[in-house]
Amino acid sequence: MSLETENGPSLSLAETAASYLRRNGPPALVSGLGGALAVGLLAALSASLEHLLLIASFGASCVLLFALPQSPLARPRNVICGHVLSALVGLLVLSVLGDGVLAMAVGVGVAIAVMQFTGTLHPPAGGNPLIVIMTGAGWSFLILPVLAGTVLLVAVALVYHRLFSKRAYPA
Repeated sequence: MSLETENGPSLSLAETAASYLRRNGPPALVSGLGGALAVGLLAALSASLEHLLLIASFGASCVLLFALPQSPLARPRNVICGHVLSALVGLLVLSVLGDGVLAMAVGVGVAIAVMQFTGTLHPPAGGNPLIVIMTGAGWSFLILPVLAGTVLLVAVALVYHRLFSKRAYPA
């Protein structure tokens, strides 16, 4: 079986797959390794310090930080402020509306609006109000894990891109 190409003779399926792997494999591995290192560091620090530094939405932040570091959504300001503002919205909504369905909906909606209004849009942070409301997090959640965790994620991304990936970050 062969595939026609625009510039010449047809390539076999194996040749096409090998070409795709050579072109896309290394960048994907570099991105995945960066995300794994960042999450591993936060998980290890959480265990050794006995303080939570890692939440689920940070995994999604790693996609932007390590696979799309040139994205405006991955800028340090967006990552840190987007997470902090969204968690703050979640805490405020939890204190006013409780932990019901309406609170979850309002929390996510207001977090999106606040991030967009402040120019700190970071899609993974949209999950923070849900995390806050569903877990009944307290006000200390803003510092640990949100602020400390996002500062560490950005620091890891800065070092990783300068030393290993050789991609510009922040863009």
